[in-house]
Amino acid sequence: MRFPYPDYIPITTTPSPAGVVENAATWAALEKLPTYDRLRKGVLTAAEGNLNEVDVKKLGYQEKKILLDRLVKVAEDDNENFLLKLKNRIHQVGIEVPTIEVRFEHLNVEAEAYVGSRALPSLLNITFNTIEGILSQLHVLKNRKRPISILNDVSGIIKPRRMTLLLGSPGSGKTTLLLALAGKLDSDLKVSGNVTYNGHGFKEFVIQRTAAYISQYDLHIGEMTVRETLAFSARCQGVGSRYAMLAELLRREKEANIKPDPDIDVFMKAVALEEQEANVVTDYILKILGLDICADTMVGDEMFRGISGGQKKRVTTGEMLVGPSKTLFMDEISTGLDSSTTFQIVNALGQTIRILESTALISLLQPAPETYNLFDDIILLSEGYIVYQGPREHVLEFFESMGFKCPERKGVADFLQEVTSKKDQEQYWMHKDKPYNYIPVKVFAEAFQSFHIGQRIGDELATPFDKSKSHPAALSTTKYGASKMGLLKACISREFLLMKRNSFVYVFKMMQLTVVGLITMTVFLRTEMHHSTVNDGVIYMERPPFLSSMGILPSVVGPQDSHIIHGSSCVGGPDLTMSLALILMLGGCLSNIYYLYWNMIIANTFGSLVLLVMVVMGGYIMSRENVKKLWIWGYWTSPLMYAQNAISVNEFFGKSWKHVLPGTTQPLGVLVLKSRGMFTDESWFWIGVAAMVGYIFLFNGLFPLALAFLNPFGKPQATLSEEMVNEKHKNKTGESKGDEIQSSVSKGSRSAQTEATNADLSRKKGMILPFEPLSITFDNIKYSVDMPQEMKAKGFIEDRLTLLKGVSGAFRPGVLTALMGISGAGKTTLMDVLAGRKTGGMTYTLPILQSMSLSCTPPGFGYLLKLIKKQERSLLRRSWSL
Repeated sequence: MRFPYPDYIPITTTPSPAGVVENAATWAALEKLPTYDRLRKGVLTAAEGNLNEVDVKKLGYQEKKILLDRLVKVAEDDNENFLLKLKNRIHQVGIEVPTIEVRFEHLNVEAEAYVGSRALPSLLNITFNTIEGILSQLHVLKNRKRPISILNDVSGIIKPRRMTLLLGSPGSGKTTLLLALAGKLDSDLKVSGNVTYNGHGFKEFVIQRTAAYISQYDLHIGEMTVRETLAFSARCQGVGSRYAMLAELLRREKEANIKPDPDIDVFMKAVALEEQEANVVTDYILKILGLDICADTMVGDEMFRGISGGQKKRVTTGEMLVGPSKTLFMDEISTGLDSSTTFQIVNALGQTIRILESTALISLLQPAPETYNLFDDIILLSEGYIVYQGPREHVLEFFESMGFKCPERKGVADFLQEVTSKKDQEQYWMHKDKPYNYIPVKVFAEAFQSFHIGQRIGDELATPFDKSKSHPAALSTTKYGASKMGLLKACISREFLLMKRNSFVYVFKMMQLTVVGLITMTVFLRTEMHHSTVNDGVIYMERPPFLSSMGILPSVVGPQDSHIIHGSSCVGGPDLTMSLALILMLGGCLSNIYYLYWNMIIANTFGSLVLLVMVVMGGYIMSRENVKKLWIWGYWTSPLMYAQNAISVNEFFGKSWKHVLPGTTQPLGVLVLKSRGMFTDESWFWIGVAAMVGYIFLFNGLFPLALAFLNPFGKPQATLSEEMVNEKHKNKTGESKGDEIQSSVSKGSRSAQTEATNADLSRKKGMILPFEPLSITFDNIKYSVDMPQEMKAKGFIEDRLTLLKGVSGAFRPGVLTALMGISGAGKTTLMDVLAGRKTGGMTYTLPILQSMSLSCTPPGFGYLLKLIKKQERSLLRRSWSL
């Protein structure tokens, strides 16, 4: 196989004679080991320069850091050379790297949705839409949903070793195309067409393990650090074909008497071993994505502080990059990132894809010109049509053939997204001597089929892919990347970690139970409980049960299950194992019912309703005789009923209640049970115990089943009005949708309505509330938080971590100010401090507030402006003059 980089010459050094002897002796000893041991042993150069034989599975943090610093000291400069060394080692012995070519032909995706006012998320609309959907399924009513075309007969090829950029304005269908190619489309969508990987359909391999889809939405567990998040993902995804390839590589090197670079050898062995808690590839991805500076910081969420939004976006990308997938579909990975960071990440991805022969389709919304030039191919989507697909060098040529030219100082990516838009197209018309007419998207798509690039792609699609050329290791045929036991261990360790991080909650609940128990116990101090009458027994029975496990809801988040990183049983099993003791301790069998709901809002809403039914119908508030027949099902399904009967039977069949009162024929305990509608059979104690144990396993068993079969809540969709649907149709075809008379009537109605609205506003102009412009100045603002424990463990001795370091500025009315900075620079922190929304940390403002230290939050802007007006007018004038 020809090496694709002929200009690359491996860099070698000439060691001293003593070093040569020592190196040769070390390698000779290593080659004598059995194959299994040789795959786990390597030669690592220590900090002192000595060669040491190490077990690559037990590399420590410091050893991995030294190794990566030697291989990739500066990611921007050294990554390409490092990847070329990996490539050179593989190609030296003639091993072929698996590649994947993705083809899609005549792909159509259509959705059904309500349009106009019926699409608004109101309670009335949801009720009507639900009833109407049920009746339409029964063919009683006609379905009023409108078909909306998302992708229209799109075809193309995503080739390996090439970076492909997916461009398109919002709503053009980029996400749908990425999901369709990754096999993750919603089942409610109507899909036709064909998608193949190396000529194989989705049914011939496991698509979720072969391709990695990186969403534009960040979904993480906030209590885990960045390193822990990536390490867990790497541990669950496994190593793919790395181990088998490494074994074959070592065998061929031994036959050819080739001694590889020791550092490269240790790295490849470390990333090829399965079920490691901390893989070297995790540290490598952290360095490549620029996350090494926050590797031991909590990801955070809405409840507590964590990393910045741009860093979360990189964590989302890194979760998939640590896996062995050779095909990447990335959806707007630059959201929240500055242009420099985006360039760095895309450049690193390009090096990996071209050198290691991967396949990637990356969607970016507004890439900078430098980032745009990193790509090899372009796919331009507009209104569900592919307007252009092919090499980046020919895209402007195609549009010039259609009569549109990109201005010299205009970014090509911005031009491509605007040239098909009805409102922006005219400015790019190059034939000023000819009249301009709007060219719809459909015409562009049809013209591309006759363009020489479009014809070449059509010819390639007409020739089926030769399946015999597909590498056996290219497509994954196993459902999971690691063994079931390995996945179970990973999930158990994560659950244990989260329990330690949330230990305060459990300690607080235990203290709460203890206090409640002590308070309840004091009610019966210095009192004598009699066993003489039925009323005495009722008093015993009416000691109130305390349900103390409310509020502990499971938080199962993350994209792992959708990518088949781990199964639902691997989540439910550790959750049951790790929390069963706490559940029993806190009386928590009721809280497991919440596992039926996969959204916190639904859990709080429907869970409270179910809990209410269980409590009311459980035989304590209402006895069995008082429950209406319509609600008797609530009595028999309530776990409280079984618990109440078991406890009551156990108590009132005791010796203290066996005596018979005068005038009765039954023991006192039986009479007490009958008075409250309880069962009088002694076997109900064991029936209740068995039922409670059954409910524990039932609810915890429903948890993994719900994860496996219930789809997660999707992102909210935009509401489509009739005008929007009509405008999208005009952009596609250039024709108005509907009858011309109706359009003119509606246009006239809209015009009349607009005139009436304007007249109404002119009449009410005097009623508009006055608006007082405000000016804001801030000087030498400093904001700091407590130093995270993870950073202290790494050697930081400071007590506080300063996030804002003496920031000054001024804002005045009528001037639009842009707040700019790289990811993690402190933009959000500054805005939160200025808006008085920081609930933690320490804020210092000098000298406006006379060096006053503000704990938790600065004063409101009203108070700040009063100080400025009274004492700092000169500072305000100087700020304006600047």
